Amino acid sequence: MAQLPQPDPFPESSRDADAGAVFVLESKGEWWHAGFHLTTAIVGPTILTLPYVFRGLGWGLGCMCLTVMGLVTFYSYYLMSRVLDHCEKAGHRHIRFRELAADVLGSGWMFYFVIFIQTAINTGVGIGAILLAGECLQIMYSELSPNGSLKLYEFIAMVTVVMIVLSQLPSFHSLRHINFASLLLSLGYTFLVVGACINAGFSRNAPPRDYTLESSKSSKVFSAFTSISIIAAIFGNGILPEIQATLAPPATGKMVKGLIMCYSVIFVTFYSAAVSGYWVFGNKSDSNILKSLMPDSGPSLAPTLVLGLAVVFVLLQLLAIGLVYSQVAFEIMEKNTADINQGMFSKRNLIPRLIFRTMYMIFCGVMAAMLPFFGDINGVVGAIGFIPLDFILPMLLYNMTHKPSKSSLTYLVNITIMVVFTCAGLMGAFSSIRKLILDANKFKLFSSDVVD
Repeated sequence: MAQLPQPDPFPESSRDADAGAVFVLESKGEWWHAGFHLTTAIVGPTILTLPYVFRGLGWGLGCMCLTVMGLVTFYSYYLMSRVLDHCEKAGHRHIRFRELAADVLGSGWMFYFVIFIQTAINTGVGIGAILLAGECLQIMYSELSPNGSLKLYEFIAMVTVVMIVLSQLPSFHSLRHINFASLLLSLGYTFLVVGACINAGFSRNAPPRDYTLESSKSSKVFSAFTSISIIAAIFGNGILPEIQATLAPPATGKMVKGLIMCYSVIFVTFYSAAVSGYWVFGNKSDSNILKSLMPDSGPSLAPTLVLGLAVVFVLLQLLAIGLVYSQVAFEIMEKNTADINQGMFSKRNLIPRLIFRTMYMIFCGVMAAMLPFFGDINGVVGAIGFIPLDFILPMLLYNMTHKPSKSSLTYLVNITIMVVFTCAGLMGAFSSIRKLILDANKFKLFSSDVVD
């Protein structure tokens, strides 16, 4: 006797059910478009923080953590793609992380847990992108006008205005050309910064190199876990299902090609930036290596043209990153405010899109101006956001859907990763929040200096 069809636990996730799916997550992309989106989500100017990360870990542990995180995240994203492919073959293509997690795990609270975590990631990265972009403008301004009166928050306001304009691009797929340019920009500024670091290392003004860690044992431990959280944030994205949703059906197998493209860029950029920057500056590495190359006192350690071009590349890519990480928020807004029965650019849908996306960008801009904690924000976001979504849930979802034998290597590896990164996430959250609290004593609201 044929089984009766089972009701869809998430009827609203159907492609034709809501404007968030149809307008923002439209499925028209090819695998290389997914590769562009993934690369923009992962390979960003945060890689210029890697020498600072090594400052808390040292050479050996730093290289090991970077390699382990790379292998684990590639494996994690591969498993997530397999889970999504499995669901698609079963007749239900999930296009949202929150609905996938709640459907597979059979728990309604998981739906809201993922929404909360994704919101923390999206908002945290949005704030960080605007903050660092404002800092890039400040760097250029201080070189052109050393005695200028403009403050950091004014540059952040300028960036926010640009982001408000760009945020009106209606869909994730419409960012494909911007994200391809973003991929090229990431390669461009990485090569420029690596060349600048090598030049600085061999110049007569090279800083004295000291690779010793902090003297206090407790400070050493906290710094190490903060660094691990920052690496998790750098490798994380937390929006892989939404990126895979942009692929034209059938999406099966396409995401793996995009992952290979992305991790090829990661291999080239991450190691070169981390090793060259830490080699030159050691435990004096700034949370933005560009600032180490342009010290407040003494001559610049690299040609002004090279550094200026790198800063411009970073600034432009930050706009793309801010847009990518805003897509989940925009999808939620569109789902709840737009009318699917009217056109994407109809007056009925255009006005709410303009209002809500503008309000979101203004909020991120105000928070960036108030809390200039770029390195610390990375650590907190990594611990409470990226570690659960990118290091724990994919393994759990794979075990639930593919049901490997409990004695199999796959099952044991997945459980081990979940346990290890749960512990690392808890310690990372504690140490990152501790550092955030300590740094809170060093800044004023709307300060013109980013706290290291």
